Amino acid sequence: MEKKMTDKNQIIKEIRAGETSLGIEFGSTRIKAVLVGKEHAPIASGSYEWENQLVDSIWTYSLEDIWKGLQTSYQELAKDVKEQYGEILTKIGSMGFSAMMHGYMPFDEEDNLLVPFRTWRNNITEQATDVLTPLFGQQIPQRWSIAHLYQAILNGEEHVKDITFFTTLAGYIHWKLTGKKVLGVGDASGMFPIDSETVDYNQKMVEQFDELIKEKGYPWKLREILPQVLSAGEDAGTLTEEGAKLLDVSGNLQPGSLVCPPEGDAGTGMAATNSVAVRTGNVSAGTSVFAMIVLEKPLSKVYGEIDMVTTPDGMPVAMVHSQNCTSDLNAWVKLFRENLESFGVKVDTNTLYGTLYNKALEGDADCGGLLPYCYFSGEHITHFEEGRPLFARTPDSKFTLANFMRSHLFTSVGALKLGMDILLKEEGVVVDKLLGHGGFFKTKGVGQKVMAAAVNAPVSVMETAGEGGAWGIALLAAYRKNKTEGESLASYLEEQVFAKEESVQIAPDPKDVEGFEAFMNRYKEGLEIERAAVVHLH
Repeated sequence: MEKKMTDKNQIIKEIRAGETSLGIEFGSTRIKAVLVGKEHAPIASGSYEWENQLVDSIWTYSLEDIWKGLQTSYQELAKDVKEQYGEILTKIGSMGFSAMMHGYMPFDEEDNLLVPFRTWRNNITEQATDVLTPLFGQQIPQRWSIAHLYQAILNGEEHVKDITFFTTLAGYIHWKLTGKKVLGVGDASGMFPIDSETVDYNQKMVEQFDELIKEKGYPWKLREILPQVLSAGEDAGTLTEEGAKLLDVSGNLQPGSLVCPPEGDAGTGMAATNSVAVRTGNVSAGTSVFAMIVLEKPLSKVYGEIDMVTTPDGMPVAMVHSQNCTSDLNAWVKLFRENLESFGVKVDTNTLYGTLYNKALEGDADCGGLLPYCYFSGEHITHFEEGRPLFARTPDSKFTLANFMRSHLFTSVGALKLGMDILLKEEGVVVDKLLGHGGFFKTKGVGQKVMAAAVNAPVSVMETAGEGGAWGIALLAAYRKNKTEGESLASYLEEQVFAKEESVQIAPDPKDVEGFEAFMNRYKEGLEIERAAVVHLH
């Protein structure tokens, strides 16, 4: 008890002295604010729930909602500080803002938003990506900001000639609070391709783009309207007087906080999982699943299954994203619950999942010939526009509960494995450590074991992995304030933040690796069954 009191007194001192760091992240359904002390642990938080709207067939969030969300999540955090520590928040040492990446926010010389914010969810730029991907020789996904800009040009939209600046959501918030039109390199890498050598936009591609649109006669060149790129830890300005009033409507917060470069949710996820060093990666597995691997060198060619982004300090990152993961698995677990309840057996959720997941470890290495697909929605890695969850087997398959559960765990990361195989087998990428987080890893040891077999690399799980992006941007803000001369982001995270962090690592079992490969051969061969289901099952 005494220690807790000391801790609390220490935190109160840090709050009074402004030795704290604030991170606010705009997720797609929740805006979350986290305050950390000198130990980097969260000491207060606040949040705001919000939803995107479909307006004129465009997914968007209104400016009113953006500001209401920012101010409410900050107010909730300030209230939490007052309730826990009896202090009014007046000074914050450093802060940072992050948000979902990509999308399109163009402004004119009067700083007016020219069209409603087009978010990453909009698949309306296919024409643009079909031109830009071969032009740049790099995969340009539909959600990237440059694809949105070029699509607006192809559509002949009036507003394009009036653009003086365009940015992401995080870049917009940062600009309004600091006056600086800058962007962290991780977020910038979802706007336009980055050259990791220069930690800046790829100059050759910038020139190619300017040449492509030359005949349009716009009064701007691409570089003039893009935000300046900054690496983690660099000076991205301070909270202005106007910015302090915008953030804290109560007027208690003083200006002057150091602000770190604004980042995207991919970069903050890497910071929150200590996955920014070369040959490390993190895999987030829940409703969908994505893996991000920090590369030693860029890939040899373009792959439709892989997006290229960067760490917050500019290292190249290969990202494999699969749209489907645990939804079908959860639906089966729910069915098993229903079955038990019809016999009058009540079982709590953790026991249910724990028992069924552990059962999977008793199954045959290759799942005994069973073949499920967990495609609730389309899956771009295997080129499906729509999906149908299905389960198939042959009469001589070994149809046991253990194999059934094992096959559903395997298939949850099957599409991801196809993308990872490109990296690991075709490109020879080496991964020393992969950090897993998300619901798939909740049952101790099982999801880890499956993932280690899928990628043939050790997989770790950490206690703090669930803290998420708001904590990640708070860590980047702390790095901006506290780093010593020449201290890299990877070293800072490793030595100052995660040094005492407990993690459990599971190495791949050769039998499981072999079994997963056999399962994947069946998976690839069976894709025609899935295709037939999409065509014929309505």
